[in-house]
Amino acid sequence: MKKLILLALIFSSLANFSAFAQQDKSKRASPPALVSQTLNSGATVSIDYSRPSLKGRSLIELTPSGKVWRTGANEATVFETSKDVKIEGKDLAAGKYSIYSIPGEKEWTIIFNKTWKNWGTVYVESDDILRIQVKPSKAKEFTEMMSFDIAKDGNVHLLWGDTQISFKIQ
Repeated sequence: MKKLILLALIFSSLANFSAFAQQDKSKRASPPALVSQTLNSGATVSIDYSRPSLKGRSLIELTPSGKVWRTGANEATVFETSKDVKIEGKDLAAGKYSIYSIPGEKEWTIIFNKTWKNWGTVYVESDDILRIQVKPSKAKEFTEMMSFDIAKDGNVHLLWGDTQISFKIQ
């Protein structure tokens, strides 16, 4: 009998998780966003992510320094490029990748990981394809909901709160 109850609880939990995962993404607290740009180099680059809000919290509370962060909310943030590119001078082959970050006061590590179709909190370091280090800067204006911007010249900006994280794609 105990086994049947345990089995029923497991199936119920799986059904609830499946229902959450399949819900209308636009109704989530961190809504989905997609930015895409064809760069001057001819590569089309897109970032598909969910936009968390600060809601009175500090960026440090939501992105702890020195710890891997999923760079968004919900499912993993997906970076896709139609052609081989260089990011901050380092090669990245055409394809899809998840983006993770390791925030820091003076430097952030941006991670491109080969496992892109998963929940954002699932991170396996051995699947990292590329890591770059960039310096955070003060944003021109405050951004409540995290956002990405991709310019035709290949400059990518992550904006959240009063912080801007930028890297260059060629």
